[in-house]
Amino acid sequence: MLSSVPPLELIRAEIARRRWDRERLDVERNADEIRARCKTLAGFVREAWHVLEPNNVYVHGWVIDAICEHLEAVSRGEITRLLINVPPGMMKSLLVTVFWPAWEWAVLDRPALRYVSTAYDDELAARDTRRMRSLVQSDWFLSLFPKVGKLVRAAETSFENTSTGWREACPFGSLIGKRGDRLLIDDPHSTKSAESDAQRREAERVFREDVPSRINDTMRSAIVIIMQRIHVGDVSALALAQNYVHLRLPMEFELATRCATKIGFVDPRRVEGELLFPERFPRIAVDRDKRQMLEHAVAGQFQQRPVPREGGLFKRAWFDGKIVDRAPPDCLWWRHWDLAASLKKAKNANQAWTAGVKMGFSPSTRRYYVGHVLRVQEEGHDVRITIRQAAELDGREVKISLPQDPGQAGKVQAQDFVSNLAGFNVFAQPESGDKYSRAEPFAAQCKGGTVFLVQGEWNTAYIDELCLFPSSAAKDQVDASSGAFGRLAGGQVIPIVVPYVHSVPRTWP
Repeated sequence: MLSSVPPLELIRAEIARRRWDRERLDVERNADEIRARCKTLAGFVREAWHVLEPNNVYVHGWVIDAICEHLEAVSRGEITRLLINVPPGMMKSLLVTVFWPAWEWAVLDRPALRYVSTAYDDELAARDTRRMRSLVQSDWFLSLFPKVGKLVRAAETSFENTSTGWREACPFGSLIGKRGDRLLIDDPHSTKSAESDAQRREAERVFREDVPSRINDTMRSAIVIIMQRIHVGDVSALALAQNYVHLRLPMEFELATRCATKIGFVDPRRVEGELLFPERFPRIAVDRDKRQMLEHAVAGQFQQRPVPREGGLFKRAWFDGKIVDRAPPDCLWWRHWDLAASLKKAKNANQAWTAGVKMGFSPSTRRYYVGHVLRVQEEGHDVRITIRQAAELDGREVKISLPQDPGQAGKVQAQDFVSNLAGFNVFAQPESGDKYSRAEPFAAQCKGGTVFLVQGEWNTAYIDELCLFPSSAAKDQVDASSGAFGRLAGGQVIPIVVPYVHSVPRTWP
């Protein structure tokens, strides 16, 4: 006798049909309300979640809002270069490469936008292409946003809509031939490839040579990178050197490196160690995972600073609670410059930085204050312009210190720089000893708790370099700090007297 029980696949099909019937009726009755809730990207994510994850309950946290707000700023044209560093599990791929493009097509009514999406391997890039294709082809999406229309082309790694908008996916190393309005770079390194010098160099080559030309409009098109930090020389480091807007959200809050961005966002956490997404990753889960990870992995993948918290000559804990709004008014100030070697002569152009650290000492508090750090990749005349501009902004009460290389050529170079600063208190001095030895006195004051930082966007990069030293690729900020501290601490300097000139025969911008 044949069984009257239908096969399992028929049961599942019937359940799916009934679920869609309920959803279709809900959309028909409440379409305007649903579209209203989709006006923000975070609202769209909530509403569309069930299409891609019907068996998983959506869990919201403020980290989702933070990422979405920055992506919305890209959509408005306020940001064209965005770097997002978050730990694993924050929905980063779904938000950036799936929900956001669909939202721009539908809610912003920009279905002609074109996206190139890339990851460190082709399967990850193709996975998110399939996800977005499933979303924009769903009955839910088409019934709410019919203007986008059905796809006219739908392949494994690419698809196109009726408005000529499309999305294509490829591995990070195969960007040649692709060009779009948005370049989405999702985890360009694997944890394994980031440890390989050769593979990191190849990723750097792609980022420097291929990425800039993969967008349609150099002024309005956007590049968005979202990844976890896994090495000091990863793509994030390259993006930071190019002044990308940086949304950095560590798993556990660190007051000394609190994130603030140009759109007015500030990490809302206040307590040291406060979790990023406790709704999904409670303390018991975070502590469990940390016990299984190496310290370097925790620092990079969880905390988004690929250096152990207590590594190097400088310790990160020394700067906890040491960021202040302003320095005391009685500070005596020096700005010391560490001059980079020629970019053409440097072994790695990313290391050829000129840095100027402005440091002060307050007699009333007996404390040192790092008031400002300026860091540029420039040569020759451009460096002179930058140093002159910094002097004018600092004011004539801030003394300026320059290194003097040994020999006659070094004296001539020092004289040239000082002549450029006519009217300011300028000093030059030959440097002795290695960088580590020069940094030890300043590190001792940091350890003793007498060094404070005035709050500024440079804080994170400055602390990171100090805590990486001496293994860091770049040491310019450390060396500039050592020089400024040496001047304040009473190190002997050789003054170069230049008469005050009321009218400098050079036009400074």
